[in-house]
Amino acid sequence: MTQMHWERLLDPGRLHDTRGGRGSAEPGRTPFHKDHDRIVFSGSFRRLGRKTQVHPLTENDHIHTRLTHSLEVGCVGRSLGMIVGEGLRERLPARITSADLGVIVQAACLGHDIGNPPFGHAGEYAIRDWFKRAESDGSGLLEGLSDTQRADLLTYEGNAQGFRIVTQIEYNQFRGGMRLSTATLGTLLKYPWTVEHGGSAGKFGCYQSERALLAEVAERLGLRPRGDWAWCRHPLAYLVEAADDICYALLDLEDGLEMGILRYDEVAEVLIQIAGEAPPEYARMAEQGVSQRRRIAALRGAAMERAVSEVGAVFVAHEQELLNGALKDDLLELCHPDLDWGVKAAKTLARERIFQNERKAKLEIGAYTTLGILLEAFIGAAHELHHQGRSSFKHQRVLALIGENTPLPSWPLYDSYRRMLDFIGGMTDHYAVDLAQEMGGRLKGD
Repeated sequence: MTQMHWERLLDPGRLHDTRGGRGSAEPGRTPFHKDHDRIVFSGSFRRLGRKTQVHPLTENDHIHTRLTHSLEVGCVGRSLGMIVGEGLRERLPARITSADLGVIVQAACLGHDIGNPPFGHAGEYAIRDWFKRAESDGSGLLEGLSDTQRADLLTYEGNAQGFRIVTQIEYNQFRGGMRLSTATLGTLLKYPWTVEHGGSAGKFGCYQSERALLAEVAERLGLRPRGDWAWCRHPLAYLVEAADDICYALLDLEDGLEMGILRYDEVAEVLIQIAGEAPPEYARMAEQGVSQRRRIAALRGAAMERAVSEVGAVFVAHEQELLNGALKDDLLELCHPDLDWGVKAAKTLARERIFQNERKAKLEIGAYTTLGILLEAFIGAAHELHHQGRSSFKHQRVLALIGENTPLPSWPLYDSYRRMLDFIGGMTDHYAVDLAQEMGGRLKGD
């Protein structure tokens, strides 16, 4: 069995680096810190502040958006990376510090949701279902596409769109994108395979349009192949997954409490289960009449501290399985049974109570309508331009919104559709709603 090696897995080289180097360092700023900064300063990252985490279009400023979620996942990921860096210090390349490992994981965490469309996972399903209807309604919108291209559209995936954004769209458009280090790109790839390997859940990390870049990243990092256009995960990707699971399991409950969907006692019970015990100051806070919000924050901090400590230790203990691409479980499942049970209980509570909330359901239905209007306009315009070589007046006005990214009639249809989905997927919730309403005839004027 071919083992992966840290020397290659932590490669600082960048895609499409015109300087031909392996990532130059500056005093106090490594190539991996540059990755972090490039993500943070990107427009795609900034727009996450107006994209749904769980609750669409909420007016409560305490509720998480994709941006605040990503920032919190990044904090947890940095801690995990540094713990692992300390635990593996003797086995890592001499050029790598625990701080380097921390910022690699942190950067990947910050980018893990950067490809999510408006309305989060509801938006993904809305786009998928729209294309499924287009395939079956005789419109011919998907005719001429290959099976894998068609599958990409029928299984719109935020993870794959995220890989496209960081390698193609943001900054150096179609010349390396953000030009992140391959170490960070590998860590970002939760699903380093194309749609053919997505399984029933439709989880994959790369569209057909970026598969050559995926292969380049995998080759540079020495990821173990597991089929055509499929590789084993980078070991550090498991830390990104764990950081994401920890944050959304705990913070979904906090949001549910904030919105009055969950009761204080049921949220506190799960957090204490994950923490192992309530922190020493918790009883005193209750006696002093401290607010529920601050008491829950204390419990959440204790729960996170225990989860981070155990996940880091589990990673170090299972290093060889990770390097062999043989780990079958996620890291939380290998932690103390009480902690794993607590995280699963938190997810179950969120699924059964928060995700079924009436307001959330209504807004997600509205997301289908909003995205349906946008897809009909933009995909219809791309289809007409490709097949007729020109556009009707209406579609000219639609394509004018794309600006410099308007496809040419000579482009392959799949490439034209990808550009349309780049534009729609990059919208914030509010912009998508406003644009769909205006296209539907609700004009605002000046």
